[in-house]
Amino acid sequence: MGDRTPTAPYTHRMPFHPVLFTAQNASERNINMSAKSYNAFETAQKQFDNVADILDLDQGTRDLLRWPMREYHFNIPVRMDDGTTRVFRGFRVQHNDARGPSKGGIRFHPAETADTVRALSMWMTWKCAVVDIPLGGGKGGVICDPHNLSMREQENLCRGWIRQVAKNVGPVQDVPAPDVMTSAQHMLWMMDEFEALHGGRYPGVITGKPVGMGGSRGRTEATGYGLIFTVREALKQLGIKPQSTTASFDGFGNVAQYACELYTQMGGTVVCVTCWDQADNKPYAFIKKDGLDIAALMKITDRFGGIDKGKARDLGIEVTEAAQWLTQDVDILLPCALENQLREDNIGGISKGVKIVAEGANGPTTLAADQYLKDNNVFNIPDFLANAGGVTCSYFEQVQSNMNYFWEKDEVLGKLDLKMTSAFVAVSELAKKQGLYMRDAAYVIAINRVAEACRLRGWV
Repeated sequence: MGDRTPTAPYTHRMPFHPVLFTAQNASERNINMSAKSYNAFETAQKQFDNVADILDLDQGTRDLLRWPMREYHFNIPVRMDDGTTRVFRGFRVQHNDARGPSKGGIRFHPAETADTVRALSMWMTWKCAVVDIPLGGGKGGVICDPHNLSMREQENLCRGWIRQVAKNVGPVQDVPAPDVMTSAQHMLWMMDEFEALHGGRYPGVITGKPVGMGGSRGRTEATGYGLIFTVREALKQLGIKPQSTTASFDGFGNVAQYACELYTQMGGTVVCVTCWDQADNKPYAFIKKDGLDIAALMKITDRFGGIDKGKARDLGIEVTEAAQWLTQDVDILLPCALENQLREDNIGGISKGVKIVAEGANGPTTLAADQYLKDNNVFNIPDFLANAGGVTCSYFEQVQSNMNYFWEKDEVLGKLDLKMTSAFVAVSELAKKQGLYMRDAAYVIAINRVAEACRLRGWV
């Protein structure tokens, strides 16, 4: 592989109406006005349109790729612990499967919308294509807040979701996975329900399962580790040693936790993370200028990524407004939570010393904020490249489940490192060769691959 071989290997120790359905109980998350007006699907379409012009795509291909191929919207009745029945709104969107079965997570969130799921499914198509795995893009979701549901109610919700789409998902059709506020346990319930309905064993129907039940070793770390593999390569390209850098993270869920772990193992210093506080119904930033002890922080973090504020203060950590994560004087910003976090109204507040923005979340940067980064020569690692480690390892899990043979963790993470590094180098080389912004270069590669698959199939 020459200089494409990872130089610092991983280490580990431890046409639809645009708004068919709107979020219910959005006030539970205290969403601000700028977030309410943001439409992720419009952003995804505009990003596509920009690159379609660069590629000079014909109108038929544009029309095909600009919209999901199919969508499923449904009600999920759930018998609650108090004996009442509550109806939840669920979605599954399959954007494009020209390169292989649809692939994408299932998100449980009170502010979920059909347009968000549409956007995420489109981004999944480009994500699978940019890392060159034979899958298409899909996404699912349920409008709910797992914080307010018992484990039994969550199980009923998972089984109900599968019952609604059992004929439309499967190992060779559409393979779901975990996403925001869903876990390996949720995936196992869904797999069990699918197998009960189809009368067989189908471990490849879903990924992100527990190890020992068809899950892949290394899957839990994959998205966070993959993010840092790309950061490592960006630092190498910029001639910066990781040991001399500092970083601020938005979020402290699965992605951010493992990204923080690997980044600190490389010698970097994490000065800030954020999390949602369920009791106060608002997010907070946790700051320590000389570096957060990630292992100690993990000990006071719940399964949703919520950090105990009192115990954090006992560790000498400043607890303050969540918006402070963006203004920290650091080298690297890593949005790893939800979309729409870097916007026109706040992007000007980032430190002039920020050299890299690595998008661990899906769609965290609006078009206006993206233009600011471009104008100020901030090196951007776009979301569908930066966080592709999760879907890449999900693909590895799917392969292992289907052949009923499983790899050791070192082999999984080694393959992940190689795949992420190769994808980053390909995008970076195209960006330098054609004078493109990194996001545009990544889109050019991804969209061109999907468009070619559609042409070869005779769809356009």
